[in-house]
Amino acid sequence: MHIGLVGGIGPAATDYYYKSLIREMAARDAVLELTIVHADSPTLLGHLERDDRAAQVEIYLRLAQRLKAAGAEAMAITSIAGHFCIEEFRPVSPLPIVDLLQVVNTAIGKTGFEKVGIMGTRTVMESRFYGGIDSAEVVPPAGDDLAAVHQAYVDMAVAGRATDAQRDVFHAVGRRMVQEQGASAVMLGGTDLALVFDGGDCGFDIVDCAGIHVDALAEVAAS
Repeated sequence: MHIGLVGGIGPAATDYYYKSLIREMAARDAVLELTIVHADSPTLLGHLERDDRAAQVEIYLRLAQRLKAAGAEAMAITSIAGHFCIEEFRPVSPLPIVDLLQVVNTAIGKTGFEKVGIMGTRTVMESRFYGGIDSAEVVPPAGDDLAAVHQAYVDMAVAGRATDAQRDVFHAVGRRMVQEQGASAVMLGGTDLALVFDGGDCGFDIVDCAGIHVDALAEVAAS
């Protein structure tokens, strides 16, 4: 199946999805049919900050129509922050959406975790991932940690790379959520966190939301 991706939000996330889909489709001995369109990351972050869902849905609608014209049969948004308006976009989308929130919620339910931490943008954390996760209790970072994670994440997403200082923030906060807040694991609630959590030992279990989404997309693409 021809898959369409809304990319650009941010560049590192798009690169992650592209490379991961190539790898996953090769493992399935299947040919990847893919079209990627570009959405502007600063524009999205502005709409997210103001909770301007209508403006972002209008952008998604235009991009989805472009994907459909290119032959895509299903689509996905390569950004967890970009899902803040998914409930408003889904009913008007001209293409079926492989919804990150739904596949992650199902995956967490299978782990048996009762409580998971979350890191990402402020809105992702404060909303406990837009209220779409009900298979476990979701806890955001406590106190000043939430603001520190938000700032580190936004700076990293816009730049498309992670600094050592940003890595230290994410690792330290993740450990505190496990050791002090009782989380069994930490959800990577931002696709760009793949820049930090790239397979090394971070000292705690993670729920790789983007990786779960890629697996679901590969299943659809190979169908």
